Amino acid sequence: MRHQPKETMITKASGERLAFSAKKLKDSLLRSGAPPGIIDDIIIQITSRLYDGIPTAKIYSMAFQLLKQQKKGPAAKYKLKNALMELGPTGFPFEQFIARIFRKMGFATSTGKVLEGKCVRHEVDVVAQKDHEQYLVECKFHQQRGIYCDVKIPLYISARFNDIEQVLSGKVKNKTLTFQGWVVTNTHFTKDAIAFGMCAGLNLLGWDFPVRDNLKELIDRYGLHPLTCLTTLTQQEKQEFLQRNMVLCSELMEHEAILENKFSAERVEKIKAECAHLAS
Repeated sequence: MRHQPKETMITKASGERLAFSAKKLKDSLLRSGAPPGIIDDIIIQITSRLYDGIPTAKIYSMAFQLLKQQKKGPAAKYKLKNALMELGPTGFPFEQFIARIFRKMGFATSTGKVLEGKCVRHEVDVVAQKDHEQYLVECKFHQQRGIYCDVKIPLYISARFNDIEQVLSGKVKNKTLTFQGWVVTNTHFTKDAIAFGMCAGLNLLGWDFPVRDNLKELIDRYGLHPLTCLTTLTQQEKQEFLQRNMVLCSELMEHEAILENKFSAERVEKIKAECAHLAS
């Protein structure tokens, strides 16, 4: 009688253990645009290095390094989730990034706007308006994997939104507007956070929530990859560009003269090639 091979258990950043899935790894590598032959080779190498309880972060790191050695463009796309976490250490670049997503969807946006509430004043991370809709968006940025937005976050945001809406909806000039509260995070929501958000009428946007039109899908659809994806830039160089309010790879391409003044012609071509892959 032939015995089934024992499954290798892996450990997520949250501490949850689950069986390793070569299919999930393959799917994530396919989304990066890596060629099938390279993907098969990476899976073979990683499978041979697995051990019980291996952290998912370790598997990601191995896959990223193997991919980076062969294809920098796909490696840049593969590291998207980590790249969002590199938009720190403050949450300001992430707020700018989210504003750009709404702008790409046709909204006029402003960030860090102070609005009057019935009880107190509130600083709103992103205000986005299109036609007769105005969104008040709170951004929750996390720099580490395994951190979830729990139910306290939408509870707090709902109270803020309701306080502001009572003032906004009472103004004559806003009679044709409808207002929506949003919570956006670069990581995940707990089940209770999702349940409360949906019940309270809040819009939640996270790395993989909702199932469709989540943050991951919107970034790919609109080609809005943060420059922190790039493997052709050092961490210090990325921070320098972020401090100049340049957040997207596409914005680097719009300021090619800045690249040419800072880097050699060969380096500029490598950066441009990586950005082109991300935009494809």
